[in-house]
Amino acid sequence: MRNYSEFLAEVLISEEELQTRIKEMGQQISEDYKDSKNLLLICILRGGVMFLTDLMRQIHIPHAIEFMAVSSYGLGARETTGQIRISHDLNTDIHDRDVILVEDIIDSGHTLSSVLDMLSTRKPKSLEVCTLLDKAERREVSVPVKYVGFTIPNKFVFGYGLDLDDYYRHLPFIGVVDENKYQAESDE
Repeated sequence: MRNYSEFLAEVLISEEELQTRIKEMGQQISEDYKDSKNLLLICILRGGVMFLTDLMRQIHIPHAIEFMAVSSYGLGARETTGQIRISHDLNTDIHDRDVILVEDIIDSGHTLSSVLDMLSTRKPKSLEVCTLLDKAERREVSVPVKYVGFTIPNKFVFGYGLDLDDYYRHLPFIGVVDENKYQAESDE
C-alpha cells in the first residue's frame, strides 16, 4: 500500500480542529446528561472507534459504551440503499437507558435511519445521534442528529477512523482523496 500523501488532495480538518471540537461536544453531552443515571454510548464499528475513544475522554459524567457492527447492502462499495445486516449486535439491554449512537460520518442517512428504527423498538429512555462528520447535502433520508462535529462538503474523505479501502484509519486528521490520482494509482 502506498503512502497516502500521493493522493491527498487536502487536509479538510486538522488534528487540532478535531480535538478542539470533540472536547466541546464532550462538554455539551456532559451538561445535557448530567442528571442521567444510565448513559450509554453505542459506537458503530469500525469507523467510529477513534471518535468514540476521544469523545468518551471528554465526557465527564459516568457512562458505559457498547458496539455494533452494521453492514449496508447497496449499489457499490461507496453507495448504500440502507438495507442493513447487523454483524455484531449489542450485548447490553438498552431498555429505559439514555442512548447516544456515535457515528463517524452520515451521508445519505439510509443506514442510520434503519439502525435508529431498530434500536427504538428496544425502548430506550432516549435515543440521540452524535456524528463527527455530516455530509448534509447528500442526505436522502431525514435523520435526527443532535450532536454534529463538522458539516462537510460532498467530498471523499478518509483518516481519523474513516478508511480508504480498509487503510489509513490511523491518521490523526480528515483528508480529502484526490480521486483522479487515487484511481490512476489503483489502476496500475
